Formats: sequence, C-alpha cells, structure tokens
Amino acid sequence: MAPSTESTHTSARPRAGRIRRATVAAVAVLTTAGLLSACSYGSKSDDKASASAKPAASGTKLSADTVKIGYFANLTHGTALVGLKQGIFQQELGGTQIKTQVFNAGPAEIEALNAGSIDIGWIGPSPSINGYTQSGGKSLKIISGSASGGVKLVVNPEKIPTLDDLKGKKIATPQLGNTQDVALLNYLAEKGYKVDAQTGDGDVKVLRTDNKVTPDAYKSGSIDGAWVPEPTASKLVTLGAKVLLNEKDVWPDKKFVITNIIVSQKFLTEHPDVVEAVLRGSVKTNAWIKANSDQAKSVANDQIKADAGNALDASILDPAWQDIDFIDDPLANTLQAEADHAVTAGLLKKPNLAGIYDLTLLNKVLKENNQPAVADAGLGTK
Repeated sequence: MAPSTESTHTSARPRAGRIRRATVAAVAVLTTAGLLSACSYGSKSDDKASASAKPAASGTKLSADTVKIGYFANLTHGTALVGLKQGIFQQELGGTQIKTQVFNAGPAEIEALNAGSIDIGWIGPSPSINGYTQSGGKSLKIISGSASGGVKLVVNPEKIPTLDDLKGKKIATPQLGNTQDVALLNYLAEKGYKVDAQTGDGDVKVLRTDNKVTPDAYKSGSIDGAWVPEPTASKLVTLGAKVLLNEKDVWPDKKFVITNIIVSQKFLTEHPDVVEAVLRGSVKTNAWIKANSDQAKSVANDQIKADAGNALDASILDPAWQDIDFIDDPLANTLQAEADHAVTAGLLKKPNLAGIYDLTLLNKVLKENNQPAVADAGLGTK
C-alpha cells in the first residue's frame, strides 16, 4: 500500500433532496490462488489514506466519533464519489467524523476491513464473496447494493466482426478468477467453446491483463479484444475498438451487481446507528445522481481527479457513466449466479453464502423514503 497522503473533503449541501492491482490471497474454498479478487475498474491511484471530512457543524451525536470508509477512485463506485464530494454522507452523520481510504484493489480493501482500518466499504461482488468465505462467514456483511452494469466485450472489428468470430482470438480479462474473467468463461462455455480456466488456453485464448495495460496491449495487437469494466471499455473504444456485447444483455432484466456496500460485522453490531446513517446517505446520493445525472458525472470525475491524480476525458467519461446504473438493490440473486458461474468454470468450489446479506437497515431506510424493500435471495441474516 502506498504511503498515506492527507487531504480534506469539504462538506457541501447536496443541491437536491463493478481487481486487480494486487496478488490475491488464497481462499480456503478456492481451487486456485487469485480467484475472486476485486475490481479497480481502471483506477490509476495507489491505495492511499485521505484525511477526515469535517464533521457537520451540528447534528445528533451518534455512537461512534469516527467512521472509516473505503472505496475505489472509479466510476462504478460513483455513489461513494458523489456522496462524499457533495457532503451528503457527512450531513447524515452529523457530528461523526468521516475518514476515507482509497483502494486500488479489492484484496487490500478486504484486508483493511478485517484489520479494522476501515469500517464500511464500496467493493465488487467477487471480493465480497472472497472475504466472506475466507472468514467462515464472520468478517463482513453486504448491507446494500450500489451499482449495476458497466461491463462490455469490446473488440477489434477487423479481427472479430461478430460474436460468431471469437474462435482462435485473444480476449483479455482483468485477472484470473475476477468478476469479468468468470463472466467471459461462462459466456464462452455457454456458446460451446472449450477453454482451460486456469491457463486460459483453448478455442478462445483468455489473457489476464491488468486494466492499466489493456489499452496498450490492444494498440500493439497483443489482444484482439477484452471483456472489461468501465472506464476501460470506453477507453478501448476511443482506440478504434467496438462494443460487441454489453454484459447487461446476458442478464435477466439487464441488471447484475458490480458494486456492493459491505460493513465489518463488528462495526455493524457496535454502531448500527452509524451504519444506518451511511445507508441514508447512500440512498439519498443515488436519488440525487438519478435526478442530476450530468452534474453527478462531473462531481464524480472531480473526486476521481482528487483521488487518482487525473480526471477522465469526456470521450471516456460520458459513455462509461451512461452505462452504469446506481441502485440500492444489491441484486442478491445475481451474486449467487456469479458464484455459480465460477463453480461451473472450475475455478471455485461451491461456496456457502448463507448469511452474507443483512439488509435490515437498508430496508428500514427505504421504507422511510417510501420505497419498496429489497430481497436477499435467501442469503440474509437469519
């Protein structure tokens, strides 16, 4: 993890109302080290700590003086980016101070959660499964959804004109066993292609390539396409690639989880009022994003620049943002499906995900906002 740098998030009132930078630790239930690692989705920052947001001048004192929040500096974590930048979370937390830490990969965030360095985090589905199963179901709970979509198969149109032209081609994914890798392997298997999940060899060559170098690999011809998250997918399009398949199109209702909100079970037990305040902030942020999409996009990009050192160009930002849905529903049935896909691919022994969700506080907040409750697909706290 890179040395900490300090910066201040300034509170501001809101104007209205889915791995890969680090080697993944082996998981007891996994057959392959490195499976189910996290998504950094094109973030270029190193893991770093940032200083606390200033507490609101007034507000009800909650049970914790500080809440430590982790996230990635990328668009699929837009709820965290916008909610922090706009001061929405701080408004809900009142006198409780926010301390943030920006991560570049999910394993580091899970490690930080287990060590108590963060209490709550925005993170992808694979590291959520990883962290939960590795701890025997004792480390974390998924307490909300945050984002859906934002993953595409983009290819060199001269080499791969159609989906029937994948045989013999080289397709990149971010990392062995990560969320997009599993999705590609599952898609290829459904189409009848044979691929060795471990080596990536077969009818289609699957190459595990870090998102940071995927654009250069595409330009050099080392790969013919990539199944990748945003904004990497849109970056490739600016280099001449075309979108051959949007992953939304292979999921029922065109929805699948790409980002969850997780919490340390210890923090949830000791400070449920703080967790509830963060969830109120998340629900309000998602509503504000939907009502102010263009402004929210700009706010998210400003926070990315602050966290990662550089903003995204409009040619990448605009299509990437448009493809991500910011939602409160964790889409629990798709989490189970993603785990099942990994099992089918031969990368994972069937995990026991019972109890991974605790949506009690989220559904309380949704009810207060006259919104319907969300389901845990039978994987909730008993």
